[in-house]
This record gives sequence, C-alpha cells and structure tokens, in this order.
Amino acid sequence: MKLKLGEPFASLWAGRDPFQAVEQLQGQVYRELEARRTLRTEVEGRGYFVKIHRGVGWGEIIKNLVTAKAPVLGAGQEWRALDRLHQAGVPTMTAVAYGERGSNPAAQHSFIVTEELAPTISLEDFCRDWPQQPPPARLKWALIDEVARMTGTMHRAGVNHRDCYICHFLLHTDTPVTADAVRLSLIDLHRAQTRAATPRRWRDKDLAGLYFSAMDIGLTGRDRLRFLRRYFQRPLREILRDEAPLLTRLARKGAQLQARYARKYAPGPGQ
Repeated sequence: MKLKLGEPFASLWAGRDPFQAVEQLQGQVYRELEARRTLRTEVEGRGYFVKIHRGVGWGEIIKNLVTAKAPVLGAGQEWRALDRLHQAGVPTMTAVAYGERGSNPAAQHSFIVTEELAPTISLEDFCRDWPQQPPPARLKWALIDEVARMTGTMHRAGVNHRDCYICHFLLHTDTPVTADAVRLSLIDLHRAQTRAATPRRWRDKDLAGLYFSAMDIGLTGRDRLRFLRRYFQRPLREILRDEAPLLTRLARKGAQLQARYARKYAPGPGQ
C-alpha cells in the first residue's frame, strides 16, 4: 500500500481508513463511471478535486493492449506526473493526498486529491472569440510562448500528457491578464506517462492534440512558427529542416482529428 496525506486530510482522516474516507467525500460530481469518480469538494472553506480509481478489470486492460493503448490503472500515473512536472518547473496542480492499495492492477483501489486552481479560465474558453475579436498581439504572443515553454519542458522532463489540448491549460485570473502577467497551469494528467525521456511518438501525439485544439482560434502561420521556435528552442531554419516529417504529420493529423470530431458531433436527422 502507498499512502501520502497532507493537510487538511491528514487531520481530517486521522484514525480512519483513508480509502473509505475518500469514498465518503461529497460535492459536485464531474464524472461517475464504474471504475472512476471525479468530484469537487470543500474542506475548511477551500476547494479540492478528488479522483477515485476502483480498478478497470482485466477485460478493459486487455482491450486497451489489443488496440495498442496504454490503460489507466490508477491514480499513480497522475501522482508521478505531477511530481515530475513540479521538479521540472511546469506549473500544475498540487496534490495533497494520494493512496494506492492492491497488487492486482485490474482491481487496484487508488485516489488523488489536488488543490483547486481558482479563479481560472481554460485557454479554450479564453480564446474562443479570438476569430471575431482578436486579442492584443503581445498578449497572444505571450500565451503562445508560455504554452510552448510548458509543453517543451514537460516533454524534456519525460512526461507526455495524452490529452494535450488547450482546454487543459488554465489561465489564472486573480490579477488582470496582460502580456506581462500571463500565468498558466497544466491540468488533467490522469492519463499522463512518465519516463526517463519522452518517446518521439508520444511527443508528436501531444503536439498533434495541441495543433488540433488551436485550429479554430485564429492563429496565423507566423503564430505557429513562433510556437515551434519556443518549443524546440532552436533556430527556425533548423526546425523546418529537421522536423519536416513532424510538421507534415501535424497538419495531416490535425485534419484527421477535426474530421473525426465533426463526425462524432454531427447533428442527427431532424436536428
């Protein structure tokens, strides 16, 4: 069993089974599945997000492996990713409680509790109206630079997100958002993988997700080149030469993801 409790949960659950205690937390439920529950709760006037994993079963594990997907077995993936990102200097959530028990990966019971990041707005929502109401250029560039810095640092630290979309970058709004005061945090890392080095395949999947999620916010070709310079931290001429296959795949993958999204959410008959 693995267990790490910080305050206020160390005191709140003193003398109790934390795996039972976490199941009894109440609040706004964001996701309720047989194998995973996500909710927001409040303790002593502060907000926390709770993710509880109850084991996905061997059937789900085998299905994922057959389709070449890495199954999410528990909260440990997010715990390890958050620890690595904090070490690397990537702003993200702060975990205050983590527990894992059971040696059977199909039936493992685990949880992670993180401090709420508030007040914030997702970058997807913040940029939604950019095509009709372009932001100040310096603010747009500052956001591009910070997303590129965070993503590049994450990958160089051996972490790949697997859901790397702009909706998972939260923009802090406790102070006015200006080009000189941009603060972002990366969230939703329950599928993240942590290794000594990020394989190119998984790096490229994250970049494709970012490319797709930013396709409709009015970015220009120069904006995308700016991202590449900041992400790779190399002269643009070298990037265009050495990463040409990646750039071709990004454009193709972005178009594929957009087509898949359109099919998935296409209106049905009579809608």
